[in-house]
Amino acid sequence: MRPLHTVAIALTLFCCSLAHAEQRGTRDEAVAMVQAVQQMARKEGLEATFASITRQDAPFKKKDLYPFVYDFDGLSVAHGSNPKMVGKSWMTTKDQDGNYLIKRMSEVATSSDGRGWVSYKWPHPITHKIQDKAAYIERLGDRYFVGVGVYMERD
Repeated sequence: MRPLHTVAIALTLFCCSLAHAEQRGTRDEAVAMVQAVQQMARKEGLEATFASITRQDAPFKKKDLYPFVYDFDGLSVAHGSNPKMVGKSWMTTKDQDGNYLIKRMSEVATSSDGRGWVSYKWPHPITHKIQDKAAYIERLGDRYFVGVGVYMERD
């Protein structure tokens, strides 16, 4: 009876890990979500796009992915996971490793390319544990940048 019990536990753990993996967004999905934000901003304007991102039923949420928008000075204007962040400056916010993540994202957005990846640590919206994350950042208009982050798998 014990071997059957052990197999049942192993299968349960395997299925749970598969379900969790399916909840993780990919780098390609992050880039696609940034492009969707860009498209909405062109069609409906920045204010409507910011409001749509920040709504809790936001159409941009997918798996553990969500967009965020800051101005180049670090002011949060839209956040798809935590609306309490909106309206506050985060330029001096550091991650667990002491990196100024919003400052770095702003630097990427204002670079000649206006886009790129930034690595940092951030709480996972589902597990609330600090995890490694990489966000794809793109300039949005003349004053903002949009990003979508991907939580990195831990072994």
